[in-house]
Amino acid sequence: MNHYDVVIVGGGPAGSTTGTLLKKYNPQLRVLILEKEKFPRDHVGESQLPQISEILDEMGCWDKVEAANFPIKVGGNYRWGKDPEPWEFHFLRLEEFKDEPRPAKFTGQRKQTAFQVDRAVYDEILLRHAEESGCEVREQTAVVKVDTQGDRITALQLNTEETITANYYIDGSGHVGVLRKAVGVQTECPTQLQNVAIWDYWENAEWAVEIGVGGTRIQIMSLPHGWIWFIPLSPTRTSVGFVCPASYYKQAKKSAAEIYHQALQDEPLISRLLANASSRGNIEITKDWSFLAERTTGENWFLVGEAAGFADPILSAGLTLTHVGGKELAYTISALLQNQYDADWLKSQYDHNQRRRVQQHIRFADYWYAANGQFTDLYDHCQTIAKEAGLNLSPAEAFRWLAQGGFTNDIVGQAVIGGFDLGAMKQMVQRFSKEELPWEISGYNVFELNIDDTQEEFVAVYSNGEITRVKCYRRENGDRLPITGLYGLLIDILSRTSDIEQIYHYLISLFKNRFPAEHLRIAIQHTMFCLEVMALEGWVKASLNPEKPPLKISMPIEGQLHYSGRS
Repeated sequence: MNHYDVVIVGGGPAGSTTGTLLKKYNPQLRVLILEKEKFPRDHVGESQLPQISEILDEMGCWDKVEAANFPIKVGGNYRWGKDPEPWEFHFLRLEEFKDEPRPAKFTGQRKQTAFQVDRAVYDEILLRHAEESGCEVREQTAVVKVDTQGDRITALQLNTEETITANYYIDGSGHVGVLRKAVGVQTECPTQLQNVAIWDYWENAEWAVEIGVGGTRIQIMSLPHGWIWFIPLSPTRTSVGFVCPASYYKQAKKSAAEIYHQALQDEPLISRLLANASSRGNIEITKDWSFLAERTTGENWFLVGEAAGFADPILSAGLTLTHVGGKELAYTISALLQNQYDADWLKSQYDHNQRRRVQQHIRFADYWYAANGQFTDLYDHCQTIAKEAGLNLSPAEAFRWLAQGGFTNDIVGQAVIGGFDLGAMKQMVQRFSKEELPWEISGYNVFELNIDDTQEEFVAVYSNGEITRVKCYRRENGDRLPITGLYGLLIDILSRTSDIEQIYHYLISLFKNRFPAEHLRIAIQHTMFCLEVMALEGWVKASLNPEKPPLKISMPIEGQLHYSGRS
């Protein structure tokens, strides 16, 4: 009875997501989740991105999360970059956000929004849901020893003096990396971003903004030596934290509480919002260093969530990386158990996805810190970040650096990195630099496919409980161009014509039968984003036929920034 198909170490969102989806698509499996603590328990990392909501719906627990009455996150408010005035980004345009009663259903505008969650409540909802889905859950049960043979885990010794064995072992234990350390997987810190986070929870703080019924925005406010987060978690509870370089923390020679309260006093907006609030009075501090495991798979084990890697929280991506990784791992193990595809290919796809995403978010964070003109006390520190990362802060070079091999990998078939489409990424760089970015395809009208010296291979797509193999072109440097989605559509059109006018007419004739008139412009826009990525990465050669007018594309520097990452 102590042998399982799958044992998961860690009952947080990584473990509960993986376990729930394993049982959904393989109800016959014996899945055990081991959690060393007793839920509920507080945990930092409360702000989500919309991609999570799709996974919660697939897990069958979105309605339970919605019923908890967490604030609806419709975007963020940032003081960041060169401009001292705060700016906003939105998951959907505010004029499109409609008042509707709660609890609501996962439809319409709620597919474009996210939650801001009290992790004590949220994590317990997910763990209990995994249990209701058929996982065996044991709390206050810690792994005290991991038995290994080469790269294979053979058993887990528990604090209950039991020995547990399984066909597959999953490390969802967070940065502690219980299994990761036991099998000797090293981690690297590929960035100079070595911060500390100090935080507490407050009761009855004012919300900076109330949008409709329960809607709000996260507040991210820069100070000369760090930044503050302000995240409402319920109608009365708010998470407020301060992030600064570890070097600054050491040099300040003050207690964490002194640094924290001084930061809150120095920020006028946050100080005003907390004027009539009371803190829990239990300030917490943690090392906030980005890291990446050298690999995420082994002979019979996997790393998921923060056990695999962690990126600085400035973009609120931690839970998104965790939930997406949990979904892909559940699909991967299901396919392995069914002998659906070659085991090495399945593992390599999973490993590539997890490591590439964490690397991209670390790259994002490096740019955000290096380009933040508000860090007046951290100038040398920010210059070091840029230098060590190989980042040239001129707008065009910074954008190329951010985009290196990323736009064709995050959501297969779309021009997205970390949930930001190409347009949002360009707007972000423009906002930080106060300069308009050039477009690779602007000024040209002939676009020819450039797929010489490439190999055809397969990339995994995870959907509806199954992994499908989609063809892609691959270069020696690892860049991939999937032959699916909007990229696949463009590859097909470019095999027939290279003329932009004919390309445009092909798109219009196709999209007008697929989309309502009000969405036609957006469909064309996102297709042009993909063409821009193909030119940027060299999959397309752009040239000018002087006898025909060129394509002209530009984007206003001060345009509203919209997050658009949905699979």
